[in-house]
Amino acid sequence: QVQLVESGGGLVQAGGSLRLSCAASERTFSHYAMGWFRQAPGKEREFVGHISWIAGNTYYADSVKGRFTISRDNAKDTVYLQMNSLKPEDTAVYYCAARWGITSAQAMRVPDAYNYWGQGTQVTVSS
Repeated sequence: QVQLVESGGGLVQAGGSLRLSCAASERTFSHYAMGWFRQAPGKEREFVGHISWIAGNTYYADSVKGRFTISRDNAKDTVYLQMNSLKPEDTAVYYCAARWGITSAQAMRVPDAYNYWGQGTQVTVSS
């Protein structure tokens, strides 16, 4: 059982930045592909981006491309989501998720592709 703990959320003004962290309790963390999702009130969980476990390739939703960056530090069993130029529409609870095993980049955009989830961290962007 992999436990994921997100941190770094908070309140920020539009145009500001935040960095979210997701720490995993798993020594084979480097073998997991990691994803970030978000969910705003009354909306479905939405793909933000993911990073592969082999080459560290990253993929992003169009809504965040060019503003958000995912990275991972396998030595620290941690994945990061750097969020710049934040907008009020980025307000949501942000979740990290882990997947064991290989699948397509397209499949990784769907929540069902992931085996483990964190508890989420709130990000609020004020206008």
